[in-house]
Amino acid sequence: MKIRQLSVFLENRPGRLSALCRTLADAGVNLSTLTLAETGEFGLLRLITPDPDKARQVAERAGYAATMTEVVALQVPDRPGGLASVLKVLEAANLSVEYMYAFAMRTGGDAIMIFRFGDMDRAIAVLQAGGVGVSKPVDLFGKPPADARG
Repeated sequence: MKIRQLSVFLENRPGRLSALCRTLADAGVNLSTLTLAETGEFGLLRLITPDPDKARQVAERAGYAATMTEVVALQVPDRPGGLASVLKVLEAANLSVEYMYAFAMRTGGDAIMIFRFGDMDRAIAVLQAGGVGVSKPVDLFGKPPADARG
């Protein structure tokens, strides 16, 4: 199952990350996990939240450029070689990873990692056929994300 990730572009200067996090917090947006990559003058903040639509609206109202992307949360065995075993399934299907980062939780002894693939549907099918656990939003947040509720 795919999960929606918010990407926000931040000027690479003191206080910009703090200001965005404060803005999101003031609006009641919980950040479940995130990664920040530097790209020279700007940083790219990728984050997962139970309410991605609200997070995007809040960020955009505050003047930040934001986009939504689909990613996959995979259950990676928390042991030596755990990530290698997941990557082996992808390699056998000739699928490459665009990027990945760790999620701030574990389930049943497995680490959770966020992955982005060029062909998301094919990657999910290959991973599930290879016995890799693909987490649903309800697995991560304890309830469906706000954008999936009626």
